[in-house]
Amino acid sequence: MASELSSTDYILHHLTNAAMCTTENGIAFNKACADAGFWTWHIDTLAWSIALGLLFLSIFRSAAKKADTGVPGKFQCFIEMVIEFVDGTVKSTFHGKSPVVAPLALTIFVWVLLMNVMDIIPIDWLPWLAGQVGYHGFGVDPHHVYMKVVPTTDLNLTFALSLGVFALMIYYSFKIKGFGFVKELSMNPFNHWLFIPVNLVLELVTLFAKPLSLALRLFGNLYAAELIFILIAMIGVFQLPLHFIWAAFHILVIPLQAFIFMMLTIVYLSMAHEKH
Repeated sequence: MASELSSTDYILHHLTNAAMCTTENGIAFNKACADAGFWTWHIDTLAWSIALGLLFLSIFRSAAKKADTGVPGKFQCFIEMVIEFVDGTVKSTFHGKSPVVAPLALTIFVWVLLMNVMDIIPIDWLPWLAGQVGYHGFGVDPHHVYMKVVPTTDLNLTFALSLGVFALMIYYSFKIKGFGFVKELSMNPFNHWLFIPVNLVLELVTLFAKPLSLALRLFGNLYAAELIFILIAMIGVFQLPLHFIWAAFHILVIPLQAFIFMMLTIVYLSMAHEKH
């Protein structure tokens, strides 16, 4: 595909989501959605994230059904290692009492990890396949078929994840602290009623910075890595050696970003459970 498009068009093609929206004329796709307003759906992000979420559920359900008290197989050992790793992290970081935090941490870690792993697949393979399906199945020009296969390179998804964590933070803050949460925002860091407006500004900025940084950190790292893979693919026949070199380095980034997202989620929820 790189040889069929100009460099700019090739980069833009890979950085464009498959979009679906509703207009006055019915359902529209891709470029027709540019002026559609707020309700535009990135169907590739939705499809891949849901599919990978179902893959996570099926893998762990299969492990649970096959688990026995005898000598575990390699598959069961691997799943148990992941669960013990997440459970140990939660126990050492989370200081409240909640049956939700450990399963949530496990879900976030494995789900984000699976979405990040999609970045290892050579950049042209799945978009080319989608283009062929669009051409032979629906008569659409392959250059007008878009597909981003790494959901975490879509800011909409990373913000959706972080806003979910933010909603839990607010919920548990009010549940555990009650009115004390409002006092916490209004009477810190200056414990005097005259400074309530100043305290609110400082504390609300800090509060809203948490989901913002959570979303942008994951998005920025994966988006930058995806862009490097795209630039490598533009080299042509010599791209594979460079692709594997960058992929080998990126293998360190993929679990690290999943771990950071999980770890910050645990820390934020632990702070929400602290009464003092």
